[in-house]
Amino acid sequence: MPSFQTTPGTRDILPPVASRWRAFVDVFAVVVERAGYEQIVLPMFEDLGVFQRLGDATDVVTKEMYDFVDKGGRHVALRPEQTAGVCRAFVQHHPNVPWKVWYAGPNFRYEKAQQGRYRQFDQVGIEVLGVDDPLLDVEVISLAHGFYRDLGLRNVELHVNSLGDTGDRARYAAALAAYLRSHEVELSEESRATLARNPLRVLDSKRAEDREVVAQAPSIAEFFSPAAGAHFAAVQEGLALLGIDFVVNDRLVRGLDYYRSTTFEFVSTALDAAQTAVGGGGRYDGLVEDLGGEPTPGIGFAIGVDRTLLACDAESVFPALDGAADVFVVDTTGGRTALRLSAQLRGAGLRAERAYGAKSMKSQMKTANKSRAVVAVIIGDDELARGVATVRPMNGGEQSEYPLEAVVATVVDIVKKAK
Repeated sequence: MPSFQTTPGTRDILPPVASRWRAFVDVFAVVVERAGYEQIVLPMFEDLGVFQRLGDATDVVTKEMYDFVDKGGRHVALRPEQTAGVCRAFVQHHPNVPWKVWYAGPNFRYEKAQQGRYRQFDQVGIEVLGVDDPLLDVEVISLAHGFYRDLGLRNVELHVNSLGDTGDRARYAAALAAYLRSHEVELSEESRATLARNPLRVLDSKRAEDREVVAQAPSIAEFFSPAAGAHFAAVQEGLALLGIDFVVNDRLVRGLDYYRSTTFEFVSTALDAAQTAVGGGGRYDGLVEDLGGEPTPGIGFAIGVDRTLLACDAESVFPALDGAADVFVVDTTGGRTALRLSAQLRGAGLRAERAYGAKSMKSQMKTANKSRAVVAVIIGDDELARGVATVRPMNGGEQSEYPLEAVVATVVDIVKKAK
């Protein structure tokens, strides 16, 4: 018989790590729902055309998309990100604006697997459609900043930039391409290939041979229209008003072609790996129009779960849940009493576990110790005959007998005091 394993670039998320992931999403939901965001759940796959709007020159579209023709002859793709899907949903369903939504879930990109990066990877994020206001940009950035703080992270640096309006970006791209072509022989082979597709992506290169050329490249700020310059200045003023530290990084362009105006990225200074970005986003005014809708401004961000949790590990914050039980029911009378008591204890909000298979008292107590329960409830033949149970604190405290009908309230009280 074959022995199957996960395919390259994927892995199983096992307990207790899976509970940590769920807690991660729970914290995020609390942060953004306080600001009026509501959850959206998008399809895992869409028409290929939805994601082609990310930019024909981006690696996501040209190299990394999982696309296929389905049994109905439709050319579809697994989602490589969720912003385009949100914009497609906006065009399809015509919600009132501002439309403020958040999401969580997996995306798929065929890229080289490495620490903190997989071919199936989870993100959380928000999108706001229908508002063109630099102070909204500030609010969106502040929500990501606040989320990192709520996780306990302190060594996360905010980088901000602006790509100007559509005309500014086009003029800058032309000037940058001319500059890079004049230094093409000094660039790495990879950057020369990138230059042919999208000169802005060369600014992302971390290769040593590209460093000097990139450092001397023209700045996007030289090409701002008055309106774009004023917008970016207002974003910086708003961040300062909220006391959020930031670095203006005029080489920050982000990875997808739909970005315009404000762009931002959060970088963990606690990570040693080459990939230290833990989240980011920006404005994508024009994407809704590209998907068949009316001209609609939009802004959002996405935060990678894997890499952010690596940053948490590096700072020793947001640990995995311990998975300990509140109460363990030991029953040597056949298990029916344990069945009933466990259900009652769970109904009272406790994590109640029990042994199965008519095991001995010694074996069940051994399992109870492994469960790290606060308290054990023990029912033997003698207790059952007298209608009582023994309640034993697992920290070595004194055990006592209680009528079966009083056990639940007694255990709830003990557990609350222990916590």
